[in-house]
Amino acid sequence: MNWADFTSAAPGLAKTVEERFGAFRHHVLATLRRDGSPRTTGLEVRFLRGELWLGMMPGSLKALDLRRDPRFALQANPGPDSAMGGGDVRISGRAVEVVDTALKAAYVEEVEPPQPFHLFRTELTEVVRTYVEDDTYLVVEVWRPGAPVRTLRRT
Repeated sequence: MNWADFTSAAPGLAKTVEERFGAFRHHVLATLRRDGSPRTTGLEVRFLRGELWLGMMPGSLKALDLRRDPRFALQANPGPDSAMGGGDVRISGRAVEVVDTALKAAYVEEVEPPQPFHLFRTELTEVVRTYVEDDTYLVVEVWRPGAPVRTLRRT
């Protein structure tokens, strides 16, 4: 499922997630190294035309990781002093490299990234938001394809 599918399935959560990612420019991407260990790196993301896009410098280790194993986790920047206004949000899924020159050219027209670059669109497998409600409850909202948003509350 792409970003548009998620937005249709869970519009409220999708709006909150986009706002959290929109609050800051840089976020944290986790990929898998060749030996299976995790790699975390900074990344800018874009929500355009119903897709969540990941753009990367040519030959970057994160791009090479995703070419080899497309699984990723993406966490929104928590903000200054870890304020996390709007909660902590994370997206997991698979990254698919864009090889279609027309699609990549359309992205370049809108975003104007430094050239050359790797471009990946995402297929979502999970979106999670965690926040504190009324200074009492830890609330976790979880969405997975084909299921409604589950909300868990703990004191």
